[in-house]
Amino acid sequence: MVKIKSVIPFAGLALTACGPSAAERPNVIYVFPDQYRNSSLGFWSDPEFASQVAWQGDPVSTPNLDRFAREAVVLSEAVSNFPVSSPHRGMLLSGMYPERNGVVLNCMSERPESTLREDAECIGDVFSAAGYDCAYIGKLHVDHPTKNNPQRPGTYVSDMVPEWDAYTPPERRHGFNYWYSYGTYDVHKHPHYWDTEGNRHDVDEWSPQHEISKAIEYIENRDAQRDSRKPFFMMVGINPPHSPYASTDDCDLEGYELYKDKSLTDLLVRGNADTTMAKAAAARYYFANVSGIDREFGRLLKTLDDMGLADNTIVVFASDHGETMTSHSVTDPKNSIWRESLNIPFLVRYPGRLQHRVDDLLLSTPDIMPTVLGLAGLGDRIPASVEGRDFSPILRQDEVQPERPRAALYMRNLDGERDAEGQVRGFFPEARGLKTATHTMELCIDRDGALKRVLLYDDVQDPYQLRSLDPAACPELFASLCGELGELLRENDDVWYRERVLAEVIPYDMNN
Repeated sequence: MVKIKSVIPFAGLALTACGPSAAERPNVIYVFPDQYRNSSLGFWSDPEFASQVAWQGDPVSTPNLDRFAREAVVLSEAVSNFPVSSPHRGMLLSGMYPERNGVVLNCMSERPESTLREDAECIGDVFSAAGYDCAYIGKLHVDHPTKNNPQRPGTYVSDMVPEWDAYTPPERRHGFNYWYSYGTYDVHKHPHYWDTEGNRHDVDEWSPQHEISKAIEYIENRDAQRDSRKPFFMMVGINPPHSPYASTDDCDLEGYELYKDKSLTDLLVRGNADTTMAKAAAARYYFANVSGIDREFGRLLKTLDDMGLADNTIVVFASDHGETMTSHSVTDPKNSIWRESLNIPFLVRYPGRLQHRVDDLLLSTPDIMPTVLGLAGLGDRIPASVEGRDFSPILRQDEVQPERPRAALYMRNLDGERDAEGQVRGFFPEARGLKTATHTMELCIDRDGALKRVLLYDDVQDPYQLRSLDPAACPELFASLCGELGELLRENDDVWYRERVLAEVIPYDMNN
C-alpha cells in the first residue's frame, strides 16, 4: 500500500537584505474567487484574446475584467497544481508544495494532520516584515478546525459534524494585522466573519459585495484600519462562484438576469460539455456569480482610481481552481487534471511596469508568492523555504529572464486510513501528472500502488481533451512525459519519488 503518515519539515530562514524604501514600494491587492475557471472571462471571446488559445471562452459578461485584461499581463496557462481549495491556498500563502506547508488535503475536523504550519513563513509574514500593512478579507480555509470558538470557548464554531469552518486566532494569521475572515462556509447570502479582535459578524448580504465593501473601507482607511504611512498588501478570498449554485438563493440576482432565459446549449459551449446532466442547469447561477464578481471587482478598481492609487498598486485577479461544469460528464467540479479544473485565471496589472500581453507561462501555484514578492521589489526577501520560482522578470520582460518551466506538476491526494476515533491519518497519493505546452498526462494508482488509469491528451489537436491517447500507441511520447514527470517529482521530493511509485514507467534516477 502506498501511503504517507506525516508531512515533511522544512528548513530555511528568510533572506534579510533590504529592498526598496517604504515610499517606493507599491501597494499589492490579490483577489481570488473560489472555483472560478479561466474560460469564464468574457475577453476570451474577443478576437485579440481568442487567437491566443485553442478553446472557446464561456459566453459570460465581465466588462470590468475585460477592461482590466487590456491593461494587464494575462496568463493563459496558469495551473492550480492541486485543484482543491485548501491545498491551493496552502501553496499560495507559503510558496511550498503540500508536504512541506502541511496542507495535504482539504481542511476539516476529521483531518487533523492537514493544516497550514504555524511556523511556515508565508507571504503575509514577508510583506509585514518589509513594512507593509497587511489585510486578509474573506475565505481562508487552510486551518484544521479546533474547538477554539471565541464566542463559545471549548467548542467548534458551529455544531456541524464534521466541522469544516474554522476561526483563525492571531498567532496563525501569518503577518496579517487586519483580519475579516472565516474558514469555509457556503451560504453566499448569509456569510459570517471574524474580525481582528475575534468578534463574529453575521451578515445578510451577498458575500462578494460585502467583502469588496470591506476592502474599499480598508483602502479608504475610513476607521483607521491601517497605518496610512505604510504601503498595504491585501488578499480578498471570495467564495462564489463556488457551489452552491442551484437556485437564485445562491447567486447574484443582477447577474442572473443576464442568463436566466438562455438555453443550456447556448451557455455550455465547450466541446466536452454534457448538457443532459442534471448539473447543467447550474450554469445559469454559476455565470450569474461570475458577472456579479466582475461588478464588485469593478468597484474595487474604481476606488483605486478615485484615490489616485491605481498607478502604484499591483492588482492580481486569480482563482484557487476551476469548475468542470458538466465537462467530461463529471459532477466533481475540481480535483482533476482536466483543463476546466486545472487552468485558472491569472491577470496582473502594474501600470508603467508591466506591458499588456497574453503569455503562455506555465505558472504553478507555489510560483505565485515569490513572483508577487518579486514584482513588489522584495525578491531579496523570498524565504529560503519557498519551492516556487520568481517569474517576475518574465512578466516585466526583463533583459535577463529565468528559464521558463517546461511542465507543471499535477497531484491528487485522498484520505489516508482512519484511526479508532475516525480521524484521518496521513494521505493516499492517488494521482500524479503534468501539464506541458502541448500535452496533459495523469497516472492514477490503486491503494496497492498498481497503475489503475492513464489519461494522456494532445492539447493542441484535442483542446477539449475528448480522446485519451493509448500510451502503447505512442511509446516515445509516453516515455518522454514520464521522464519529465520523474524530474518534477524528484525536484519536489514528492512521496511518489521517495517511494518510487510506478518506477517501472517513471525513470526517477535516470540522471543520477
